[in-house]
Amino acid sequence: MKKALPIGVENFEDIVKSGYYYVDKTMLIKELLDLKGKVNLFTRPRRFGKTLNLSMLRYFFEDTGDAERNGQNRELFQGMRIMEAGGIYTEHMGRFPVINLTLKSAKQRAFNSAYGKIKNELAEEFQRHKYVLESEKMDDTAKALFRKIAGGEAEYDDYSGSLKFLSKCLCQVTGRHVIILIDEYDVPLENAYFKGFYEEMVDFIRSLFESALKTNDYLQFAVITGCLRISKESIFTGLNHLRIISILDERYSEHFGFTEDEVRKMMEYYEVESRFPTMKEWYDGYLFGNTEVYNPWSVINFMYDLYANTHAYPHPYWINTSSNDIIKDMIARADQEMKGQIEMLLSGGTLDIQVHEEVTYGDMHSNEENLWNFLYFTGYLTKESEYFKESSVILRARIPNIEVKTIYQSTILNWMKEFIKKEDFRDLYRAMEDGDAQRMTDILNGQLFRTISFYDSAENFYHGFLAGILSQSQNYLVKSNRESGNGRSDIMVRSPSLRGRSFILELKVSDSIDDLEEDAGKALQQIYDKEYARELRAEGYRKIDCYGVSFYRKDCEVRFGKGSV
Repeated sequence: MKKALPIGVENFEDIVKSGYYYVDKTMLIKELLDLKGKVNLFTRPRRFGKTLNLSMLRYFFEDTGDAERNGQNRELFQGMRIMEAGGIYTEHMGRFPVINLTLKSAKQRAFNSAYGKIKNELAEEFQRHKYVLESEKMDDTAKALFRKIAGGEAEYDDYSGSLKFLSKCLCQVTGRHVIILIDEYDVPLENAYFKGFYEEMVDFIRSLFESALKTNDYLQFAVITGCLRISKESIFTGLNHLRIISILDERYSEHFGFTEDEVRKMMEYYEVESRFPTMKEWYDGYLFGNTEVYNPWSVINFMYDLYANTHAYPHPYWINTSSNDIIKDMIARADQEMKGQIEMLLSGGTLDIQVHEEVTYGDMHSNEENLWNFLYFTGYLTKESEYFKESSVILRARIPNIEVKTIYQSTILNWMKEFIKKEDFRDLYRAMEDGDAQRMTDILNGQLFRTISFYDSAENFYHGFLAGILSQSQNYLVKSNRESGNGRSDIMVRSPSLRGRSFILELKVSDSIDDLEEDAGKALQQIYDKEYARELRAEGYRKIDCYGVSFYRKDCEVRFGKGSV
């Protein structure tokens, strides 16, 4: 029996004790101790192992106050790489009180609800350390406040200063400084931005962090994770000892995400190494510092499918786990220039962007540079190369892999459907009823110019584009036959009444602009050659018109013909 794959398992103890496959990232501990950063902010895309790494740090460093429990935690690391690094590192095991806080679940629709969720997380962390209430080193006033926070009954100011207060309590009782671990600190900020209570959430997070990280004499060190560095809102104001480790940095580059060697070893273990080319094409492509990195969430999910069936198809697993509101918002707001840039990226091109690490949600749309930086730091773009120009770092960015490209494409298609619903296409239907192919060509060209196109799966794109437009009529039924692959025409449009009109549309995608007219004619001829009208005539329709439609990028050509020749 092979080890199980840890899909969605983010607790280090659970992974080790339950015998899951674990990609050893314990050398993160060594690098943290070597570099001695006081407050370390790691910015990485969602689902790149941040939560599991923080869990691993907690089990390594934490003094639980129970000798037996500390011994059990030590056993978790037997056989791990950190145990071979030497006593200078292992002597730190089980020596510090640890505060562990996650903010990833603060995604509610209103501030009070999101604040309430964070308050509950803080209360649970206090409850985890309730052993301090048994110590005589805490006075009655401190114990009373501790109980109020742990019970969810304290005031706003008590919770905003609670991390520093808990640090003080733990340090007084244990005699050791405290390690603070904060996971996904920017999730409540992203959520608040899209839900409309950004400033309120910024104020609370700022207060929580300032007291815990800026003026905390009880702090040993802190590790914070998120997607972005948020600084303009002064969340980290005055933190002169803050170290930001982004995906641009060469330090720590191999600890979040899987390296190619780690992916190969995993595939060899599960005996599916023959599918490595597909794995690489779909889930590789990230460059953290100068280290090539795979999306770990997607790798594990694809491995799970491959282990059951070596011929399993890849899927965009990341699309359902990472918020795609950013992409949706970008596409909805895109002007014509930005639409062209998106199309260039989708076709495999690159875009030069000036690096701004201090990207904020509030300023995301103030200029294009901010938006592209936002997409880069959240994993929707990756670095192909970089260069220095006029005191600035310039990234040559591209879409990382097929998986991320499908996220763009599916989001564009969904946006296109919503966009089409708001349009009035009565002129197109009148032209189709009149046999006015030129008018149809003009209308469709106008719509193509306004949308965002992708050309590597062009047939599906154009088919969805045309079928979506034709489906807006209340007077006709539209049947798309592309998915059935049954030798029928691409699109059939018919009146509910057999006495009404019916239309057959066949699509072609041209190789060049010069082929448009000829290909439209070929599409029309295919309707006749394959007798697509036979189905409609058999049903009882007598008024049948046919259209051959060809596409090349933002241009199309329409040819008209009767249902029989």
